[in-house]
Amino acid sequence: MQKISLDARVREHMERAAASPAGRSAETVYGGHEHTLRQTLIALRAGASLAEHENPGEATVLVLRGRVRLHSGDTTWEGMTGDLLIVPPARHGLEAVEDAAALLTVARAR
Repeated sequence: MQKISLDARVREHMERAAASPAGRSAETVYGGHEHTLRQTLIALRAGASLAEHENPGEATVLVLRGRVRLHSGDTTWEGMTGDLLIVPPARHGLEAVEDAAALLTVARAR
C-alpha cells in the first residue's frame, strides 16, 4: 500500500505554478500510460488554462483548492474547493478563475 499526501503535493505544485511562465504545474500521482486509471494533480495560477482538447475517456475533476471553470462548446461549469466536475465526453478546456489545484481522474477507453 502507498500513501500520498495531496495537501503536501498541492502546496508544492502551487509554488511551482506561481514560478512557471505558463502558470501551471502537474504531476501524475497514480497510474500512467500503462494503466486504465490515471490521476493527475494540476495546479494553475489564476488566469492560466489547459487549452481545449479531446476527452481520452471517462473523467472527473475534483477541485482541491480555489476555483476553476470547465468549458465544452458553449457550456461552462464552475467548481470551487470540494466540488466534483464530470468532464463531458467532448472537446473541453479548463481555466483557473483564481489560483487553483485539482485532481483529474481519467479512466481511459481501451
